[in-house]
Amino acid sequence: MKPLRRLGLLLVAVLMFLLAGCGGASQEKGAATSGGTSSAGTSNPTKPKYTVALEATFAPFEFRDMKTGDFTGFDIDLIKAVGQVAGFDVEIKEMGFDGIITALQTNNVDLAISGISIDDERKKAVDFSMPYYQSGLVVAVKADNNTIKGFDDLNGKKIAVQIGTTSAKEAKKIPGAKVTELDKVPDLFLELKNGGVDAVVNDLPVTAYYIQQGNKDIKIVGDVRAAEYYGIAVPKGKTEVLQKINEGLKTLKENGQYAEIYKKWFGQDPPSFLPGEPPQQKQ
Repeated sequence: MKPLRRLGLLLVAVLMFLLAGCGGASQEKGAATSGGTSSAGTSNPTKPKYTVALEATFAPFEFRDMKTGDFTGFDIDLIKAVGQVAGFDVEIKEMGFDGIITALQTNNVDLAISGISIDDERKKAVDFSMPYYQSGLVVAVKADNNTIKGFDDLNGKKIAVQIGTTSAKEAKKIPGAKVTELDKVPDLFLELKNGGVDAVVNDLPVTAYYIQQGNKDIKIVGDVRAAEYYGIAVPKGKTEVLQKINEGLKTLKENGQYAEIYKKWFGQDPPSFLPGEPPQQKQ
């Protein structure tokens, strides 16, 4: 009986050891996945992570820092600030501008911020937040060009635009214009500098920022056309995401963070209605 008793005790010891090991592993896993506990012992809910689409050659709204390689710009700062106050994390996904709307429609991304103008055609495909920036279109030419003085002088000219943008739509309305659509904004100005086109039609702040970066061989001519408003785009039916974004934009306006971000990138205070619906124009 003694050998059997010893064997039984040994089996019990092994079993207790195994149970203790399993219990410890379960506790470790629980601690790793719970997101931590507060001093009161209650778990903090994990913040959702939203994938944000953008095209990162649209300075000063979104571009890569040449030194670090990180995404930076007005839109980047804004969407990160919105996430902080609205309770979500941001994961950037870079893609061509002409693929952003499709990515939203197929739910490959949760939202998009990339200097996207709010227009009736796009509103059929996606939902937009309240406007967060007011822009417009301008004509850029070589600094020594004195014949093109604005949109009215573009008839029959060669024009470069970014594919899939409102700039492309506007340029195609110009009688006789030969419109070249390119993927990235820097390519537009390179085409202009190389003499491949007579002019570039593009968003005012982006064109102005490009010239300010030392490209004094290019100038803006004429007046601003087609006042535009940028919005953050989300897939149709994603009301929870859209609500979080709008609430975040309102909070940033109220606490002054929006004005700080705006002034950082544009050197001036934003219009009083931003973010929000633009004031109604008098008839």
